[in-house]
Amino acid sequence: MIKNGLRFAGALAFLYAARRYYRNWGTTKEECQMFLDGDDLIAGPVLRSTEAVWIDAPPEAIWPWLVQMGQDRGGLYTFEKLENFAGLRYVNADRIHPEWQHLAPGDEIRLVPKHWMGLHEGFVLQVAEVADQESMVLRASAGRQSNREWNVVWSFHVIPHWDDRCRLLIRIRTPLRRPGQLLVTELAGPATAFVTRGILLGVKRRVAREVQAEALAAKASDDLHRV
Repeated sequence: MIKNGLRFAGALAFLYAARRYYRNWGTTKEECQMFLDGDDLIAGPVLRSTEAVWIDAPPEAIWPWLVQMGQDRGGLYTFEKLENFAGLRYVNADRIHPEWQHLAPGDEIRLVPKHWMGLHEGFVLQVAEVADQESMVLRASAGRQSNREWNVVWSFHVIPHWDDRCRLLIRIRTPLRRPGQLLVTELAGPATAFVTRGILLGVKRRVAREVQAEALAAKASDDLHRV
């Protein structure tokens, strides 16, 4: 009994020490504390994590990649082989798909296919708020079940700095209302941060590649007109 207690305490101590490496990656203190769209959807004590990257592009170059995310749409731009090893059947898009560019409150973004790991309806995020080229707020629910068991808010924010540079922020807020929620959330923290970081870097790579391609095309056109 004492050994189990010591192991449990040791695991908690390890997780607490590791939090500094996987929580709030890439963000400033001000960004972690700032109020963002979707923060008002969960009241009371919460566990919050905010991660971010710089992207050298305007909001209109970043936004289409966010809108088309989803297991049955453009993927999450993360680790496709690892996701498919787990049976998630992801195909991460490498281009903008016009048919996936319309998103409104009430729409669903699927993360897990139906019947995966015994989840009849899979796992979806419901769109709570959308501000074009600014923010997308998603709220978790397990299929058609109520949000009481999966009350998590996942929000994406494009914050422009000058005309050609932006901060892309992803924030996750989880309520702490029942015994054990803190432990479960902390145990899931490294995996959640791993996926979140993958999304940020995946979007950044795709935007950079598209911006570079457009710059090369513009240069080629200029060179052609000089001849």
